[in-house]
Amino acid sequence: MHESLAGEGQELRVLYKTLAAEYDLTETLFTFGGHSFSFLSVLDSYALLDRISQEEFIKDEQMPYWAEIWPSAITLSSFIADELPLKGLRVIEIGAGVGIASTVAAWKGARVLATDYSLEALRFVRYNALRNRVAFDNDRLDWRLVKCSEQFDLLLAADVLYERVNLLPIVTAIDKLLKPDGTAYLADPRRRLAEQFLEIAAENNFSITSFPRKYTGGSKDVAVNIYKMTRQKIAQ
Repeated sequence: MHESLAGEGQELRVLYKTLAAEYDLTETLFTFGGHSFSFLSVLDSYALLDRISQEEFIKDEQMPYWAEIWPSAITLSSFIADELPLKGLRVIEIGAGVGIASTVAAWKGARVLATDYSLEALRFVRYNALRNRVAFDNDRLDWRLVKCSEQFDLLLAADVLYERVNLLPIVTAIDKLLKPDGTAYLADPRRRLAEQFLEIAAENNFSITSFPRKYTGGSKDVAVNIYKMTRQKIAQ
């Protein structure tokens, strides 16, 4: 046990040193469910735009959205801590960013797989898991072409509904990743695209329940909806 903790401590120090050599970092403290968490992220995500080559952008149009902790992720994490019983459930997060919601879900007792398309993001996910002394897996996942064959009790996502082209792929990914009786929770700052997403989800046999919330921790309040998605029961 002590050897394991020492090994994780060494990995944490090495990983921080490596990240600090590549990024300007910031560490932010949060309290969820009465428990204190600390999350490492990039101080200025816009500075990362210079790291994206024209070839990479043309290929994927990937922006460094992963590098910030968004109000939707904070709101979803608070919702997880306060309102979701997760002990023993198998949970996946898509578009995990720096892993805030996954970390809180693991703290609640879930067996978590945190995923993101960005390999850079997954390094922060690993650091934040170690920093908060929780254990969970992480892996790359492209929601446009889901290769993961496992199905999950619960799927989490925060602030992923920002590109029209991604709406149907996200619904398709959720459909593939959830068990037949599984549930997805998506947090979104009430973008107009969310309405289109919900229409597509309904067309694909999902029922939606909305939980309105408000994030009050920044320079201005942000209205956030958390959407609960379950499959509609088809009459026999």
